[in-house]
Amino acid sequence: MQYKLSSSTIKTKATISLPSSKSISNRLLLLNALSYSPYTIKNLSESDDTKVMLGVLNANSSTFDVGAAGTSMRFLTAFLSKIVGEWTITGSERMKQRPIKPLVDALNNLGAKIEYLEKDGYPPLKIFGSALKGGELELPGNISSQYISAILMIAPTIENGLTLLLTGDIISKPYIRMTLDLMQEFGVKSFWKENCITISEANYQPKVTSVESDWSAASYWYEMAALLPGCEFTLQGLKKISLQGDSEVKTIFESLGVKTKFSQRGVTLTHTGSTAKHLKYNFINEPDLAQTIATCCCLLGVSFSFTGLQSLKIKETDRIKALINELGKLGFSLETNGKDSLSWNGSQAGKENQTITINTYKDHRMAMAFAPAIIKGFDLIIDDPDVVSKSYPHYWNDLSMIGINQKEI
Repeated sequence: MQYKLSSSTIKTKATISLPSSKSISNRLLLLNALSYSPYTIKNLSESDDTKVMLGVLNANSSTFDVGAAGTSMRFLTAFLSKIVGEWTITGSERMKQRPIKPLVDALNNLGAKIEYLEKDGYPPLKIFGSALKGGELELPGNISSQYISAILMIAPTIENGLTLLLTGDIISKPYIRMTLDLMQEFGVKSFWKENCITISEANYQPKVTSVESDWSAASYWYEMAALLPGCEFTLQGLKKISLQGDSEVKTIFESLGVKTKFSQRGVTLTHTGSTAKHLKYNFINEPDLAQTIATCCCLLGVSFSFTGLQSLKIKETDRIKALINELGKLGFSLETNGKDSLSWNGSQAGKENQTITINTYKDHRMAMAFAPAIIKGFDLIIDDPDVVSKSYPHYWNDLSMIGINQKEI
């Protein structure tokens, strides 16, 4: 399926009810299970990833298909490794290309027995769950923070607890901090100094919890605010003091002409028109914002130099390659070092009066980052638009509220 986007008059004022954070939701679901909690989590995300987690945790089965849900694959691999029984976990074709060896090696070093059913180092997995024994464990800190969070959440349930040594540069630190903060809410303390995280053996305590709105989802409204003079968007449910590292989007977009004002309802975004000529930023802590900000910079004519993007290559797609391909269709020629950088020198080739099809690569963030380009006059078709259900199921309905309409073709 494809959507042809159109807009006759775009409204500059709207109040948007953002989706709940799937990052928080998925962690809370696992912590709820580990604490044997009788409580239902309030304001749980309706995203595909969270539905997958919920489905597996409530299933009467030993075989699970998590589809494209990377968080679920990593978190559940760790969780199932300590649950006595035999389990099989698989996913989409893309999931079978996303590495999981560092996590599997770490769990096997703790006494787990996990085998690869197809390609070595990748899902699907056969897990023989059993009691695990802790101690000291090394894990790469520069590949995916989800491996680290998966281990941390089961750490207090392991005999003797765990001392986790993170090797290399540690990426996505706010996601690790989010995990530890949520664990503390459930009664488990941790000690993090430099590259070492220590967690003693302990029992989780059940807790009544609620999920805050998603700052990652807010980033697309920041992008639209940057492109729309005179706009006033109120985004409900966002907190000034947030567990989410992507709340840093409010600071980044100051350089792209967006002012953030907090209230009891959430935040209100206004367009200042004051944009930088060049943006230099290291996304080591907020990699999920890179697509939105790269696209927005191009649409604003703001050249950029981005680093810290190494984890983008193992996301839903190779996001660096996808950005180069799709922004190239809009006339923007981006460059990369092939590892962790992306840059644009500010030049643009003409693409007027052309209908451009944006491939989404089964990646929700590609669809949502590129749709606002219609504000700048691009004639767009979005391929596989339903992919937004992974994190922001009502994204297209929310766009319709400001006059960006979709026609299925």
